[in-house]
Amino acid sequence: METVRPCGCKGIRTCLICENEYGISRMKLADNLRDKKSYVYCSYCDKAWPGWNLSSNQHPNHVGEPIDYPGVYIEPDFLSKNEANSLIKDLDALPWDLSQSGRRKQNYGPKCNFKKRRLRLGDFTGFPATTRFVQEKLANVPLLQGFKTIEQCSLEYNPERGASIDPHIDDCWIWGERIITVNVIGDSVLTMTPYRDTLHRYNLLDVATYPSVVESVLDSKKTQPNTEDLAHVVVRLPMPARSLMVLYGASRYNWEHAVLREDVQSRRVCIAYREFTPPYLLGGDHFDEGSKILEKASIFW
Repeated sequence: METVRPCGCKGIRTCLICENEYGISRMKLADNLRDKKSYVYCSYCDKAWPGWNLSSNQHPNHVGEPIDYPGVYIEPDFLSKNEANSLIKDLDALPWDLSQSGRRKQNYGPKCNFKKRRLRLGDFTGFPATTRFVQEKLANVPLLQGFKTIEQCSLEYNPERGASIDPHIDDCWIWGERIITVNVIGDSVLTMTPYRDTLHRYNLLDVATYPSVVESVLDSKKTQPNTEDLAHVVVRLPMPARSLMVLYGASRYNWEHAVLREDVQSRRVCIAYREFTPPYLLGGDHFDEGSKILEKASIFW
């Protein structure tokens, strides 16, 4: 269905509401992925171990042969319980907008047309003051030094709506290397699958023109997985409530990430943070354009 539905879905995107109302059949992605060899990433030993469910093969009692999975940082207790409880109340005091695939969102940032590569300030005036402390905490994470938030997007996943997000790579023309997710409430999983399609998609061709902003000694010592060997592999990244996740490097650019409907067992609310690519930062060819947005991004109202 190409028309926008009352639930917020359009095109091939669906949720339980429009599937039931319009009789739309939906392919179960999880069933197809289960046929592949799967691993669960462990943030404690920084390895991915054989398995699918997070409840199996838990640290420190791992079994099987692990693989290295570079480009992910997970901090399990990034928010305290009091911080998470206060934050979710403040988020719910702000208006939510319908989004696709059963989600709701609160988006604060510039207007972007990824196909035409056009950037506009739009009605962006900064971020809610009640969320300021989260950005201040991000600044204390070594991996995030120099990160300047230019988009903050709250996302709600509700199992009653069948919320999910299909496999994708965040656009590489405008969003920088580090992709941040702060999981406020609701345990879930990020499912990673190797990307094997054209580099024209997601503006991936631009990546080769950017210097890496992440210099990680830990990842440089890892054995880099052979992409041919991982062509049919699935890696599952845990996203517990109150945790911080950062995707960068190989995980950011070489793998698509998804939240499967089956992995949303209770209401989940997260906040995603984005930074500019180098051309829109100081010294870049488009800094004049980016500076106007960076100026607004320093405001908390």
